Amino acid sequence: MPPLLALLGPTASGKTAAAVALARELPIEVIAADSRQLRRRMRIGTAAPTEAELAAVPHHLVAVVEPDAPWTLADWLAGASAAIASCDERGRLPLLVAGTGQYAWALLEGWRVPAVPPNAALREELEVLAVREGVGALVRRLTLLDSASAERIGDRNARRLMRAIEIVEATGAPVPPLERGEPGVAWRAVGLHRSRAELYARADQRADEMYAAGLVEETRALIGRRGGSFPALASVGYAEASGVVRGEWSVEQAMERTRTQTHRLIRQQATWFRDDDERIRWVDAADSDAVTQALLDEALALGVEREAAMG
Repeated sequence: MPPLLALLGPTASGKTAAAVALARELPIEVIAADSRQLRRRMRIGTAAPTEAELAAVPHHLVAVVEPDAPWTLADWLAGASAAIASCDERGRLPLLVAGTGQYAWALLEGWRVPAVPPNAALREELEVLAVREGVGALVRRLTLLDSASAERIGDRNARRLMRAIEIVEATGAPVPPLERGEPGVAWRAVGLHRSRAELYARADQRADEMYAAGLVEETRALIGRRGGSFPALASVGYAEASGVVRGEWSVEQAMERTRTQTHRLIRQQATWFRDDDERIRWVDAADSDAVTQALLDEALALGVEREAAMG
């Protein structure tokens, strides 16, 4: 099986910088596992890699679809698998850089995901329902179709509720239980550890930098081109900047809300990347040399020889 090195960690943990540092030591290509960075024209609010970072190491699955284009976990898995195969054919080591835990574990654990195509009309209907009546309305609708899935998802993830409704209505059956299989890769994982307080501080600084870099203007342009209701615009940063564009909040209010929501996102990500997960080698993210060495060690464990790889 082709080797895959994974670099895991929450928002603001320093994954991109660690990937660039590793690229100076090994011929790697990044497989981005980020549900927002795959969107075009959403660079500022997603903290997408800069032009310099993209030049330093090739990236896959960054800025590959339009902001409002339908996209599923199955789509990402197909793209990631193709990128890994391409890297393997060319003698490059794929580095999975993952902030979206669902994407990462779907690949690493070999999830069997229903290949149900998006239904644009249904999604628009559900988005309107969620805006008018709240996420609870989605829960109630799914409960009528598939009570087990509704109970499992709960009322904290509108996107997953919509996708479950989409699957049930397309197949006429409940969402099948999650099945795991062979992932098709040999993988090792390194996790970037920072204290919760440090992550919050770094995330707050990033939020301030986003607004200074033009997040409100980027959001205004997205709304002007695509309207104000597509799902990606409801994500952290863009949801708050949209409030500024609509005149509901001041920039200062939006910045504070963005900080708060980013802290919440970090807590959610921690449930995907657990400190006690023995499959992950956790390293102090503040020690960049230790991070690079840990990644090199895990690459060696995968059979990647540093000297041979660098030619």
